[in-house]
Amino acid sequence: MKYLIVGLGNPGAEYVHTRHNIGFDVLDRLARKNDLSFEAARLADHALLKYKGRQYHLIKPMTFMNLSGRAVKYWLDKLKLSPAELLVVVDDIALPPGKLRLRPGGSDGGHNGLKSIQESIATTQYPRLRFGVGNDFSKGRQSDYVLSPWPEEQWKAVQSKIDLAGEIILNFGFMGLQRTMNLYNKN
Repeated sequence: MKYLIVGLGNPGAEYVHTRHNIGFDVLDRLARKNDLSFEAARLADHALLKYKGRQYHLIKPMTFMNLSGRAVKYWLDKLKLSPAELLVVVDDIALPPGKLRLRPGGSDGGHNGLKSIQESIATTQYPRLRFGVGNDFSKGRQSDYVLSPWPEEQWKAVQSKIDLAGEIILNFGFMGLQRTMNLYNKN
């Protein structure tokens, strides 16, 4: 059994540890904990994680957020996977910082990365792990907010949630979407 795990973010040093790059941060931590490193591949950086008989193809699209769908479509096709075998880790301003929600599908909620994926794979029905980044910004300042680094105190608090997100990813493949949602969406 294999899965495509996509962490959304933007390539480049100026985006490291910004709220919008939490998907990259989650996959980086998961790879590091399993002694893996990412390698440049077509449209994305890729690492293969093997866990309990499953293969997790971790990708960080290098297409920039607004074109994430290109990388997702390419890798789904390459691996011969369906949208049900895809899990996208995405920042979400509708959730408080560090709040995690696993969902089977839904709208893009105005998120350009999700919008691109939806357009590329022609469905809104693919699992996503929403990682709350909060919405403490003034009207018209959303872009500045999500592209700015976490304040130091929030970043410290978010660290355990990054680890928890990695645990959720592994259980998604091992236990399935519904059981994993039942286990982790309670808090």
